[in-house]
Amino acid sequence: MLVEGDFWRDGAVCVRGALSPEYVALAELAIEANLAELSPLGKRASAADDGAFVEDFCNWQRIPEMERFIRESGVARIAGELMGARTVRLYHDHMLVKEPGTRQRTPWHQDQPYYNVDGRQNISMWAPVDPVSLDSTLQLVRGSHAGPWFMPRTFLDGQAKWFPDGALAELPVIDGNPEFEILGWELEPGDVVFFHMLTLHAAAGVGGSNRRRVLSVRFLGDDMVHAIRPWTTSPPFPGLDDELPDRAPLDHPLFPVLWEHA
Repeated sequence: MLVEGDFWRDGAVCVRGALSPEYVALAELAIEANLAELSPLGKRASAADDGAFVEDFCNWQRIPEMERFIRESGVARIAGELMGARTVRLYHDHMLVKEPGTRQRTPWHQDQPYYNVDGRQNISMWAPVDPVSLDSTLQLVRGSHAGPWFMPRTFLDGQAKWFPDGALAELPVIDGNPEFEILGWELEPGDVVFFHMLTLHAAAGVGGSNRRRVLSVRFLGDDMVHAIRPWTTSPPFPGLDDELPDRAPLDHPLFPVLWEHA
């Protein structure tokens, strides 16, 4: 495997050949099983007249192929080594599919402000099962994981459903701004992008007859703790606030340990 970039310097790296063909095929099966039966969290994230951008969350407990991929593919070990963690827990899975002709752009955002966790040692993986060209790949702002936190908003209509308006800085203009260095890689199935949950990222639509099916998994390292929010997080974890105190370690069946440093 070839690692392109430095995780703690850049906030994102590309790991070439991270997945064997067996696990690429398993990820594809998991995605298709998820598409065939969306959970209550599943949704269309593009307009009715624009292809189809479909996403879903937290399905590892009901889709055997997804659980096997998460536990057996080796991505948790890579995540742990990139973070320098002693222990890696699952946070959640996230399926993202853009069907051919979907123009909808995934806007610039950070992931962590949507979540119910706090801490520095975290990482997300973005694993496509289809070839991804540079014009439709994941884009990331180099070094943005250093902060600050920016206001999370809904993708289609820009609502502040999480932090109240004014609580966090608004996202600056990124596209075309020379202050920001944009990272992005042309990807083949088996290549995986790993990035920090505070790294600003975005992605364009897909053109022609191309599908862009991605399985993303989010991992928690040693210092991550539960953060009770006075709103429904994305994704939500109903009832968790009654079981884990605020700032408690995430020692819970929803977040199993996937890898430990020997």
